[in-house]
Amino acid sequence: MKKNKLITIAMAAAMSMSLLAGCTKTEAPAETPAPEETVDVSAIDINVGVLKGPTGMGAIKLMDDAETGVYPNYHFTLTPDPTDIVAKLSNGDLDIGALPTNVAANLYNKTSGGVEIIAINCLGVLYILENGDAVQSVEDLRGRTIYCNGQGSNPEYMINFVLEQNGLKPGEDVKIEFADASEIATKMIAGDIDLCMLPVPAVTTIMMKNPDVRKALDMTVEYSNAANDGSVLTMGCLAARKAFIEENPEAVDAFLKNYAATVDEVLSDVDASAELIAKYEITGNAEIAKKAIPDASIVCITGADLKPALEGYFQVLFNADPASVGGAMPADDFYYVGAAE
Repeated sequence: MKKNKLITIAMAAAMSMSLLAGCTKTEAPAETPAPEETVDVSAIDINVGVLKGPTGMGAIKLMDDAETGVYPNYHFTLTPDPTDIVAKLSNGDLDIGALPTNVAANLYNKTSGGVEIIAINCLGVLYILENGDAVQSVEDLRGRTIYCNGQGSNPEYMINFVLEQNGLKPGEDVKIEFADASEIATKMIAGDIDLCMLPVPAVTTIMMKNPDVRKALDMTVEYSNAANDGSVLTMGCLAARKAFIEENPEAVDAFLKNYAATVDEVLSDVDASAELIAKYEITGNAEIAKKAIPDASIVCITGADLKPALEGYFQVLFNADPASVGGAMPADDFYYVGAAE
């Protein structure tokens, strides 16, 4: 009896060991993860529209690098008219375009969020010039006629806002005549008019050709005084089609990195940059460009810094005239923060 009991216990133990062995999982060798697919950003064509003036000045080294084959996938179009860029962004002929900031906001609203701001490329570049020395403050514009370009865009909204915040009614207390910038410059140089508001580099050209003309008011300063909320005059930006960004975020980020580098080069080597600006006929000659660059407020602000820099300015414009930013304040998706953020 005792012997049979021992045999039974031994058999039970053996069965238990067998069951344990059957339940043990053999670990498969760890698989090496497949390497992440890298995107060759140099193989992605980017069509870029650039405006003559400070936005073109800031992009000049990148434009030259594209032409000389450093960036063969970047294709630049240079134009003096923002409406050309708006049309080509809208129909897909351009992927990225330089625009006045409020025009970009209008396009965002018009396309139901079809564009995003990817960079601020210049701050305030507007100056009121006088052939004389009577204007020392905004109040001194009362009863005068001032010639401006940019009707329906930033310059118009800016002069109206500054005048109104200083108690002057545009069209009544101050008469505003809108005309082409080149026409205004010609008249100012000849002394046919005595007050105008224009951007750099037209300002530089006028002052070089008529030494009696001076900068009476810096509109960047006057805007800050009028707004009194810490916001900054942010006049120029790079906008991109949302569809292009979504398809090519790495290429957009690479472009912004290259653009920031070219801005640094423009500001650090003014002489060489002035020669390139003249070569691409963004200004009349290198001498004008050299004197204009320090006043052109060229920057490259991107990522998380975009919304804080722009929102206050858009709010000022919206409060003055909602149509100036397309009828509604842009939402958060207007501000491109970058693919990795």
